[in-house]
Amino acid sequence: MKLLTKLYPHQYKAVEKLQKIKVGALYMEMGTGKTRVALELIKLRLDAGKVDHVLWLCPCSVKESLKRDIKKHTTGDLSMFTICGIETLSSSIRANAILLRLVQEKKVYLIVDESNLVKNHRAKRTTNITKLAEFCPYKLILNGTPITKNEKDLFSQWYILDWRILGYQSFWSFEANHLEYDDFGRIRRTLNLDYLVGKIAPYTYQVKKNECLDLPRKTYDTVYCHLTERQREHYQNVANDLLLELDELEPHTIYRLFTGLQNVISGLKVTVETNLKSKPFFNNPLDNPRIETLLNLINKIEEKAIIFCKYTHEIETITELINGKYGEGTAVKFYGELNQKKRQNNLKKFENEARFLVANKTCAGYGLNLQFCSYAIYYSNDWDYATRGQSEDRVHRMGQENNVHYIDICAAYTLDERILECLRKKENLVECFKAELEDKKDINILEKYLYYKDYKGRTKLSKIEQEKVKAIEELQEVY
Repeated sequence: MKLLTKLYPHQYKAVEKLQKIKVGALYMEMGTGKTRVALELIKLRLDAGKVDHVLWLCPCSVKESLKRDIKKHTTGDLSMFTICGIETLSSSIRANAILLRLVQEKKVYLIVDESNLVKNHRAKRTTNITKLAEFCPYKLILNGTPITKNEKDLFSQWYILDWRILGYQSFWSFEANHLEYDDFGRIRRTLNLDYLVGKIAPYTYQVKKNECLDLPRKTYDTVYCHLTERQREHYQNVANDLLLELDELEPHTIYRLFTGLQNVISGLKVTVETNLKSKPFFNNPLDNPRIETLLNLINKIEEKAIIFCKYTHEIETITELINGKYGEGTAVKFYGELNQKKRQNNLKKFENEARFLVANKTCAGYGLNLQFCSYAIYYSNDWDYATRGQSEDRVHRMGQENNVHYIDICAAYTLDERILECLRKKENLVECFKAELEDKKDINILEKYLYYKDYKGRTKLSKIEQEKVKAIEELQEVY
Protein backbone atom coordinates (compact mmCIF):
# COMPACT_ATOMS: atom_id res chain seq x y z
CA MET A 1 0.00 0.00 0.00
CA LYS A 2 1.33 3.42 -0.99
CA LEU A 3 -0.07 6.73 0.28
CA LEU A 4 -0.72 9.43 -2.33
CA THR A 5 -1.64 12.47 -0.23
CA LYS A 6 0.39 14.46 2.26
CA LEU A 7 -0.48 15.03 5.90
CA TYR A 8 -1.51 18.42 7.27
CA PRO A 9 0.44 19.68 10.30
CA HIS A 10 -2.29 18.67 12.78
CA GLN A 11 -2.38 15.20 11.21
CA TYR A 12 1.39 14.85 11.65
CA LYS A 13 0.93 15.58 15.35
CA ALA A 14 -1.69 12.85 15.63
CA VAL A 15 0.55 10.29 13.93
CA GLU A 16 3.55 11.33 15.99
CA LYS A 17 1.64 10.65 19.21
CA LEU A 18 -0.23 7.45 18.33
CA GLN A 19 2.50 5.67 16.36
CA LYS A 20 4.18 4.87 19.68
CA ILE A 21 1.26 2.91 21.13
CA LYS A 22 -0.78 -0.13 20.07
CA VAL A 23 -4.20 1.32 20.87
CA GLY A 24 -5.56 4.84 20.73
CA ALA A 25 -8.39 7.25 20.01
CA LEU A 26 -8.61 9.89 17.30
CA TYR A 27 -11.15 12.40 18.57
CA MET A 28 -11.03 14.70 15.55
CA GLU A 29 -14.00 16.77 14.52
CA MET A 30 -15.70 15.96 11.24
CA GLY A 31 -13.76 17.36 8.32
CA THR A 32 -10.32 17.37 9.95
CA GLY A 33 -9.13 14.22 8.16
CA LYS A 34 -9.09 11.44 10.73
CA THR A 35 -9.39 8.79 7.98
CA ARG A 36 -6.10 10.01 6.49
CA VAL A 37 -4.41 9.81 9.92
CA ALA A 38 -5.72 6.26 10.41
CA LEU A 39 -4.31 5.23 7.02
CA GLU A 40 -0.88 6.60 7.97
CA LEU A 41 -0.90 4.59 11.20
CA ILE A 42 -2.04 1.49 9.32
CA LYS A 43 0.79 1.83 6.79
CA LEU A 44 3.36 2.11 9.58
CA ARG A 45 2.13 -1.18 11.11
CA LEU A 46 1.91 -2.94 7.73
CA ASP A 47 5.43 -1.91 6.73
CA ALA A 48 6.80 -3.08 10.09
CA GLY A 49 5.03 -6.46 9.76
CA LYS A 50 3.04 -5.85 12.94
CA VAL A 51 -0.28 -6.44 11.16
CA ASP A 52 -1.30 -8.04 7.88
CA HIS A 53 -4.98 -7.12 7.69
CA VAL A 54 -7.30 -4.20 8.53
CA LEU A 55 -10.86 -4.63 9.79
CA TRP A 56 -12.59 -1.27 9.47
CA LEU A 57 -15.99 -1.04 11.17
CA CYS A 58 -18.13 1.97 10.27
CA PRO A 59 -21.81 2.94 9.89
CA CYS A 60 -23.40 1.02 6.99
CA SER A 61 -24.38 4.27 5.29
CA VAL A 62 -20.76 5.38 4.87
CA LYS A 63 -19.14 2.16 3.64
CA GLU A 64 -19.06 3.31 0.03
CA SER A 65 -17.77 6.78 0.94
CA LEU A 66 -15.04 5.19 3.06
CA LYS A 67 -13.96 2.94 0.18
CA ARG A 68 -13.66 6.00 -2.07
CA ASP A 69 -11.75 7.87 0.62
CA ILE A 70 -9.26 5.01 0.96
CA LYS A 71 -8.79 4.85 -2.81
CA LYS A 72 -8.28 8.63 -2.95
CA HIS A 73 -5.43 8.49 -0.45
CA THR A 74 -3.82 5.16 -1.42
CA THR A 75 -2.72 3.03 -4.33
CA GLY A 76 -1.58 -0.56 -4.75
CA ASP A 77 -3.03 -3.78 -3.38
CA LEU A 78 -5.90 -2.98 -0.99
CA SER A 79 -7.04 -6.56 -0.44
CA MET A 80 -5.90 -6.34 3.18
CA PHE A 81 -8.94 -4.14 3.95
CA THR A 82 -12.22 -5.60 5.19
CA ILE A 83 -14.95 -3.00 5.68
CA CYS A 84 -18.09 -3.92 7.61
CA GLY A 85 -21.10 -1.95 8.83
CA ILE A 86 -21.33 -1.60 12.61
CA GLU A 87 -25.09 -2.16 12.47
CA THR A 88 -24.52 -5.51 10.73
CA LEU A 89 -22.89 -6.83 13.88
CA SER A 90 -26.15 -6.33 15.75
CA SER A 91 -28.06 -8.89 13.71
CA SER A 92 -25.97 -11.00 11.35
CA ILE A 93 -24.71 -14.23 12.92
CA ARG A 94 -22.93 -15.07 9.66
CA ALA A 95 -21.04 -11.75 9.55
CA ASN A 96 -19.96 -12.12 13.16
CA ALA A 97 -18.72 -15.67 12.52
CA ILE A 98 -16.73 -14.64 9.43
CA LEU A 99 -15.12 -11.70 11.21
CA LEU A 100 -14.33 -13.76 14.29
CA ARG A 101 -12.52 -16.30 12.10
CA LEU A 102 -10.68 -13.44 10.36
CA VAL A 103 -9.31 -11.89 13.57
CA GLN A 104 -8.26 -15.33 14.85
CA GLU A 105 -6.37 -16.26 11.70
CA LYS A 106 -4.68 -12.93 10.86
CA LYS A 107 -2.84 -10.12 12.64
CA VAL A 108 -5.61 -7.56 12.41
CA TYR A 109 -5.61 -3.81 12.94
CA LEU A 110 -9.13 -3.00 14.19
CA ILE A 111 -10.59 0.43 13.35
CA VAL A 112 -13.92 1.39 14.92
CA ASP A 113 -15.13 4.45 13.00
CA GLU A 114 -17.84 6.66 14.57
CA SER A 115 -17.26 4.87 17.85
CA ASN A 116 -20.18 6.71 19.47
CA LEU A 117 -22.32 3.97 17.89
CA VAL A 118 -20.91 1.48 20.39
CA LYS A 119 -21.31 3.57 23.55
CA ASN A 120 -24.13 1.36 24.89
CA HIS A 121 -22.43 -1.44 26.83
CA ARG A 122 -25.59 -3.58 26.65
CA ALA A 123 -25.97 -3.45 22.86
CA LYS A 124 -25.31 -6.61 20.82
CA ARG A 125 -23.04 -4.73 18.46
CA THR A 126 -20.88 -3.57 21.38
CA THR A 127 -20.63 -7.11 22.79
CA ASN A 128 -19.72 -8.55 19.38
CA ILE A 129 -17.11 -5.88 18.62
CA THR A 130 -15.57 -6.42 22.05
CA LYS A 131 -15.17 -10.14 21.23
CA LEU A 132 -13.43 -9.27 17.96
CA ALA A 133 -11.19 -6.73 19.70
CA GLU A 134 -9.79 -9.38 22.03
CA PHE A 135 -7.91 -10.96 19.11
CA CYS A 136 -6.63 -7.70 17.54
CA PRO A 137 -3.16 -6.52 18.65
CA TYR A 138 -3.68 -2.99 17.30
CA LYS A 139 -6.89 -0.99 17.75
CA LEU A 140 -8.05 2.52 16.99
CA ILE A 141 -11.35 4.29 17.64
CA LEU A 142 -12.40 7.31 15.57
CA ASN A 143 -14.99 9.89 16.54
CA GLY A 144 -15.58 13.61 16.47
CA THR A 145 -15.73 13.90 20.24
CA PRO A 146 -15.16 11.55 23.21
CA ILE A 147 -18.61 12.25 24.67
CA THR A 148 -21.90 12.87 22.86
CA LYS A 149 -24.20 12.81 25.89
CA ASN A 150 -22.34 12.18 29.17
CA GLU A 151 -19.24 10.48 30.56
CA LYS A 152 -21.06 7.14 30.51
CA ASP A 153 -20.20 7.12 26.77
CA LEU A 154 -16.53 6.52 27.57
CA PHE A 155 -16.76 3.06 29.11
CA SER A 156 -17.60 0.84 26.12
CA GLN A 157 -15.36 2.68 23.65
CA TRP A 158 -12.33 2.35 25.93
CA TYR A 159 -13.19 -1.19 27.03
CA ILE A 160 -12.95 -2.18 23.34
CA LEU A 161 -9.43 -0.71 23.22
CA ASP A 162 -8.25 -2.25 26.49
CA TRP A 163 -10.05 -2.47 29.82
CA ARG A 164 -6.79 -1.76 31.66
CA ILE A 165 -6.74 1.85 30.42
CA LEU A 166 -9.70 2.87 32.58
CA GLY A 167 -9.05 0.03 35.01
CA TYR A 168 -12.56 -1.46 35.10
CA GLN A 169 -13.47 -4.95 33.93
CA SER A 170 -17.21 -4.27 34.17
CA PHE A 171 -19.55 -1.37 33.63
CA TRP A 172 -20.85 -1.77 37.16
CA SER A 173 -17.42 -1.01 38.61
CA PHE A 174 -17.11 2.02 36.35
CA GLU A 175 -20.59 3.18 37.32
CA ALA A 176 -19.98 2.77 41.06
CA ASN A 177 -16.89 4.97 40.90
CA HIS A 178 -17.99 7.66 38.46
CA LEU A 179 -21.77 8.04 38.03
CA GLU A 180 -24.25 9.50 40.49
CA TYR A 181 -27.97 9.12 39.69
CA ASP A 182 -31.05 11.05 40.82
CA ASP A 183 -34.31 9.47 42.03
CA PHE A 184 -35.50 9.04 38.44
CA GLY A 185 -32.48 7.08 37.26
CA ARG A 186 -30.86 9.96 35.38
CA ILE A 187 -27.20 10.82 35.73
CA ARG A 188 -26.95 13.74 38.14
CA ARG A 189 -23.18 14.23 37.92
CA THR A 190 -19.89 12.52 37.12
CA LEU A 191 -17.46 11.74 39.92
CA ASN A 192 -13.66 11.58 39.75
CA LEU A 193 -13.58 13.09 36.27
CA ASP A 194 -9.92 14.02 36.62
CA TYR A 195 -9.14 10.31 37.01
CA LEU A 196 -10.86 9.48 33.69
CA VAL A 197 -9.19 12.34 31.82
CA GLY A 198 -5.80 11.33 33.18
CA LYS A 199 -6.31 7.70 32.15
CA ILE A 200 -7.30 8.34 28.52
CA ALA A 201 -5.05 11.34 27.81
CA PRO A 202 -1.90 9.33 26.90
CA TYR A 203 -3.85 7.37 24.28
CA THR A 204 -5.85 10.25 22.79
CA TYR A 205 -5.33 12.83 20.09
CA GLN A 206 -8.04 15.47 19.95
CA VAL A 207 -8.47 18.45 17.64
CA LYS A 208 -11.30 20.77 16.58
CA LYS A 209 -11.77 22.33 13.18
CA ASN A 210 -11.26 25.88 14.42
CA GLU A 211 -7.89 24.83 15.86
CA CYS A 212 -6.39 23.42 12.68
CA LEU A 213 -8.33 24.57 9.61
CA ASP A 214 -9.00 27.96 8.10
CA LEU A 215 -12.52 27.12 6.94
CA PRO A 216 -15.09 29.57 5.58
CA ARG A 217 -17.56 30.90 8.13
CA LYS A 218 -20.95 29.39 8.93
CA THR A 219 -24.23 31.32 8.97
CA TYR A 220 -27.50 30.28 10.60
CA ASP A 221 -31.00 31.51 9.69
CA THR A 222 -34.52 30.51 10.64
CA VAL A 223 -37.42 30.88 8.22
CA TYR A 224 -40.86 30.79 9.84
CA CYS A 225 -44.15 29.42 8.61
CA HIS A 226 -47.57 29.30 10.28
CA LEU A 227 -49.97 26.41 10.61
CA THR A 228 -53.28 26.86 8.86
CA GLU A 229 -56.32 27.49 11.03
CA ARG A 230 -57.45 23.86 10.65
CA GLN A 231 -53.94 22.60 11.41
CA ARG A 232 -53.78 24.78 14.50
CA GLU A 233 -57.04 23.33 15.84
CA HIS A 234 -55.85 19.79 15.12
CA TYR A 235 -52.51 20.53 16.81
CA GLN A 236 -54.28 21.66 19.98
CA ASN A 237 -56.66 18.67 19.93
CA VAL A 238 -53.79 16.18 19.58
CA ALA A 239 -51.90 17.98 22.36
CA ASN A 240 -54.95 17.77 24.66
CA ASP A 241 -55.50 14.05 23.92
CA LEU A 242 -51.85 13.09 24.49
CA LEU A 243 -51.50 15.23 27.61
CA LEU A 244 -54.13 13.05 29.29
CA GLU A 245 -51.71 10.10 29.24
CA LEU A 246 -48.58 12.14 29.97
CA ASP A 247 -46.44 10.89 32.86
CA GLU A 248 -43.08 12.60 33.30
CA LEU A 249 -41.81 9.46 35.02
CA GLU A 250 -42.52 7.44 31.85
CA PRO A 251 -40.32 8.80 29.04
CA HIS A 252 -42.24 6.92 26.34
CA THR A 253 -45.34 9.07 27.01
CA ILE A 254 -43.27 12.21 26.39
CA TYR A 255 -41.83 10.77 23.18
CA ARG A 256 -45.35 9.86 22.08
CA LEU A 257 -46.56 13.40 22.79
CA PHE A 258 -43.70 15.01 20.87
CA THR A 259 -44.02 12.55 17.97
CA GLY A 260 -47.74 13.21 17.61
CA LEU A 261 -47.24 16.96 17.55
CA GLN A 262 -44.33 16.79 15.11
CA ASN A 263 -46.50 14.71 12.79
CA VAL A 264 -49.15 17.44 12.79
CA ILE A 265 -46.55 20.16 12.20
CA SER A 266 -45.17 18.10 9.30
CA GLY A 267 -48.56 18.01 7.60
CA LEU A 268 -50.18 14.81 8.84
CA LYS A 269 -53.54 14.15 10.44
CA VAL A 270 -53.00 12.15 13.63
CA THR A 271 -55.42 9.73 15.27
CA VAL A 272 -54.63 9.05 18.91
CA GLU A 273 -55.12 5.33 19.57
CA THR A 274 -52.98 2.60 21.12
CA ASN A 275 -50.54 3.36 18.33
CA LEU A 276 -50.49 6.80 16.75
CA LYS A 277 -51.96 6.61 13.26
CA SER A 278 -51.47 9.26 10.64
CA LYS A 279 -52.44 10.19 7.10
CA PRO A 280 -51.91 13.30 4.94
CA PHE A 281 -53.69 16.35 6.32
CA PHE A 282 -53.74 18.16 2.98
CA ASN A 283 -55.25 16.69 -0.19
CA ASN A 284 -52.80 18.83 -2.16
CA PRO A 285 -49.30 18.94 -0.58
CA LEU A 286 -48.84 22.45 -2.00
CA ASP A 287 -51.46 23.61 0.53
CA ASN A 288 -49.06 22.67 3.33
CA PRO A 289 -47.53 25.97 4.55
CA ARG A 290 -44.27 24.20 5.38
CA ILE A 291 -43.95 22.92 1.80
CA GLU A 292 -44.87 26.35 0.48
CA THR A 293 -42.16 27.98 2.62
CA LEU A 294 -39.54 25.49 1.40
CA LEU A 295 -40.40 26.00 -2.28
CA ASN A 296 -40.28 29.78 -1.89
CA LEU A 297 -36.92 29.45 -0.17
CA ILE A 298 -35.20 27.20 -2.72
CA ASN A 299 -36.52 29.45 -5.48
CA LYS A 300 -33.99 32.01 -4.25
CA ILE A 301 -31.05 29.59 -3.97
CA GLU A 302 -29.00 29.01 -7.11
CA GLU A 303 -26.34 26.74 -5.59
CA LYS A 304 -26.61 23.07 -4.71
CA ALA A 305 -28.38 22.39 -1.40
CA ILE A 306 -29.05 19.50 0.94
CA ILE A 307 -32.58 19.34 2.36
CA PHE A 308 -32.67 17.35 5.61
CA CYS A 309 -36.00 15.83 6.69
CA LYS A 310 -37.08 13.85 9.72
CA TYR A 311 -39.70 11.68 7.97
CA THR A 312 -39.56 9.51 4.85
CA HIS A 313 -42.92 10.81 3.59
CA GLU A 314 -41.41 14.33 3.60
CA ILE A 315 -38.45 13.16 1.50
CA GLU A 316 -40.74 11.47 -1.03
CA THR A 317 -43.13 14.42 -1.31
CA ILE A 318 -40.44 17.10 -1.56
CA THR A 319 -38.46 15.18 -4.19
CA GLU A 320 -41.58 14.68 -6.30
CA LEU A 321 -42.61 18.34 -6.06
CA ILE A 322 -39.16 19.71 -6.88
CA ASN A 323 -38.74 17.40 -9.87
CA GLY A 324 -42.25 18.29 -11.03
CA LYS A 325 -41.48 22.01 -10.85
CA TYR A 326 -37.87 22.15 -12.06
CA GLY A 327 -37.53 18.98 -14.13
CA GLU A 328 -36.83 15.30 -13.46
CA GLY A 329 -33.46 14.75 -11.82
CA THR A 330 -33.28 18.16 -10.14
CA ALA A 331 -33.67 16.46 -6.75
CA VAL A 332 -32.51 13.00 -5.62
CA LYS A 333 -33.35 11.02 -2.46
CA PHE A 334 -31.09 9.60 0.24
CA TYR A 335 -32.52 7.63 3.15
CA GLY A 336 -32.27 4.28 4.89
CA GLU A 337 -34.95 2.40 2.94
CA LEU A 338 -33.01 2.82 -0.32
CA ASN A 339 -30.44 0.11 -0.98
CA GLN A 340 -26.75 1.02 -0.95
CA LYS A 341 -26.42 0.94 -4.74
CA LYS A 342 -29.30 3.37 -5.21
CA ARG A 343 -27.98 5.68 -2.50
CA GLN A 344 -24.51 5.82 -4.05
CA ASN A 345 -25.95 6.44 -7.53
CA ASN A 346 -27.99 9.32 -6.14
CA LEU A 347 -24.91 10.79 -4.44
CA LYS A 348 -23.08 10.73 -7.80
CA LYS A 349 -26.05 12.45 -9.44
CA PHE A 350 -26.08 15.10 -6.72
CA GLU A 351 -22.37 15.78 -7.18
CA ASN A 352 -22.56 15.94 -10.96
CA GLU A 353 -25.98 17.13 -12.07
CA ALA A 354 -28.78 17.33 -9.47
CA ARG A 355 -29.29 20.56 -7.49
CA PHE A 356 -30.87 19.07 -4.37
CA LEU A 357 -30.19 16.07 -2.16
CA VAL A 358 -33.28 15.35 -0.05
CA ALA A 359 -32.08 13.24 2.85
CA ASN A 360 -32.65 11.87 6.30
CA LYS A 361 -29.91 13.29 8.55
CA THR A 362 -29.61 10.06 10.52
CA CYS A 363 -28.63 8.31 7.29
CA ALA A 364 -26.78 11.13 5.48
CA GLY A 365 -25.28 12.66 8.61
CA TYR A 366 -22.34 10.24 8.83
CA GLY A 367 -19.28 9.93 6.64
CA LEU A 368 -20.36 11.79 3.49
CA ASN A 369 -18.03 14.35 1.92
CA LEU A 370 -20.28 17.02 0.43
CA GLN A 371 -18.02 20.07 0.54
CA PHE A 372 -19.01 20.94 -3.03
CA CYS A 373 -22.32 22.07 -1.53
CA SER A 374 -22.68 25.20 0.65
CA TYR A 375 -26.37 25.18 1.67
CA ALA A 376 -28.10 22.86 4.15
CA ILE A 377 -31.83 23.35 4.73
CA TYR A 378 -33.41 21.61 7.73
CA TYR A 379 -36.98 21.13 6.59
CA SER A 380 -37.76 19.35 9.86
CA ASN A 381 -35.67 18.55 12.92
CA ASP A 382 -35.52 16.02 15.69
CA TRP A 383 -33.95 16.78 19.08
CA ASP A 384 -30.73 14.81 18.66
CA TYR A 385 -27.87 17.31 18.70
CA ALA A 386 -25.24 14.63 17.95
CA THR A 387 -26.71 13.81 14.51
CA ARG A 388 -27.41 17.51 13.89
CA GLY A 389 -23.75 18.32 14.45
CA GLN A 390 -22.68 15.41 12.25
CA SER A 391 -24.98 16.52 9.43
CA GLU A 392 -23.66 20.10 9.55
CA ASP A 393 -20.12 18.79 9.17
CA ARG A 394 -20.94 17.07 5.88
CA VAL A 395 -20.46 20.41 4.12
CA HIS A 396 -18.24 22.38 6.53
CA ARG A 397 -15.00 20.42 6.19
CA MET A 398 -11.63 20.38 4.44
CA GLY A 399 -12.05 21.35 0.82
CA GLN A 400 -14.97 23.72 1.40
CA GLU A 401 -14.22 27.05 -0.32
CA ASN A 402 -17.47 28.95 0.24
CA ASN A 403 -19.33 30.22 3.29
CA VAL A 404 -21.75 27.56 4.50
CA HIS A 405 -25.39 28.49 5.15
CA TYR A 406 -27.70 26.53 7.46
CA ILE A 407 -31.41 27.34 7.30
CA ASP A 408 -34.07 25.90 9.62
CA ILE A 409 -37.75 25.95 8.70
CA CYS A 410 -39.80 26.47 11.85
CA ALA A 411 -43.56 26.49 12.49
CA ALA A 412 -44.04 29.55 14.68
CA TYR A 413 -45.42 29.10 18.23
CA THR A 414 -45.22 25.31 18.14
CA LEU A 415 -42.94 22.58 19.46
CA ASP A 416 -40.63 23.43 16.56
CA GLU A 417 -39.37 26.48 18.41
CA ARG A 418 -38.46 24.48 21.51
CA ILE A 419 -36.63 21.88 19.41
CA LEU A 420 -34.48 24.57 17.80
CA GLU A 421 -33.84 26.19 21.16
CA CYS A 422 -32.60 22.90 22.61
CA LEU A 423 -30.43 22.17 19.56
CA ARG A 424 -28.76 25.56 19.89
CA LYS A 425 -28.11 24.93 23.57
CA LYS A 426 -26.97 21.35 22.78
CA GLU A 427 -29.62 20.03 25.15
CA ASN A 428 -31.87 16.99 24.95
CA LEU A 429 -35.46 18.13 24.51
CA VAL A 430 -37.02 15.27 26.49
CA GLU A 431 -34.66 15.69 29.45
CA CYS A 432 -35.13 19.47 29.42
CA PHE A 433 -38.90 19.06 29.36
CA LYS A 434 -38.86 16.57 32.25
CA ALA A 435 -36.62 18.82 34.31
CA GLU A 436 -38.92 21.81 33.89
CA LEU A 437 -41.96 19.72 34.74
CA GLU A 438 -40.29 18.52 37.93
CA ASP A 439 -39.25 22.02 38.95
CA LYS A 440 -42.55 23.81 38.36
CA LYS A 441 -45.29 21.27 37.54
CA ASP A 442 -47.20 24.15 35.97
CA ILE A 443 -49.54 24.12 32.97
CA ASN A 444 -47.62 27.15 31.69
CA ILE A 445 -44.67 24.84 31.06
CA LEU A 446 -46.88 22.69 28.83
CA GLU A 447 -48.17 25.75 26.99
CA LYS A 448 -44.60 26.94 26.54
CA TYR A 449 -43.71 23.69 24.79
CA LEU A 450 -46.85 22.62 23.03
CA TYR A 451 -49.51 25.18 22.39
CA TYR A 452 -49.90 27.20 19.24
CA LYS A 453 -50.78 30.76 20.25
CA ASP A 454 -53.14 32.75 18.10
CA TYR A 455 -50.62 35.26 16.80
CA LYS A 456 -53.40 37.39 15.28
CA GLY A 457 -55.01 37.89 18.68
CA ARG A 458 -52.64 40.73 19.51
CA THR A 459 -54.35 41.62 22.79
CA LYS A 460 -53.35 38.20 24.19
CA LEU A 461 -49.66 38.81 23.54
CA SER A 462 -47.12 40.85 25.48
CA LYS A 463 -45.26 43.67 23.75
CA ILE A 464 -42.20 41.45 23.32
CA GLU A 465 -44.32 38.71 21.73
CA GLN A 466 -46.02 41.24 19.45
CA GLU A 467 -42.62 42.45 18.28
CA LYS A 468 -41.60 38.86 17.62
CA VAL A 469 -44.76 38.29 15.57
CA LYS A 470 -44.06 41.41 13.56
CA ALA A 471 -40.51 40.22 12.85
CA ILE A 472 -41.82 36.81 11.76
CA GLU A 473 -44.34 38.39 9.41
CA GLU A 474 -41.59 40.54 7.90
CA LEU A 475 -39.53 37.40 7.32
CA GLN A 476 -42.52 35.80 5.62
CA GLU A 477 -42.64 38.68 3.17
CA VAL A 478 -38.94 38.24 2.39
CA TYR A 479 -39.30 34.55 1.63
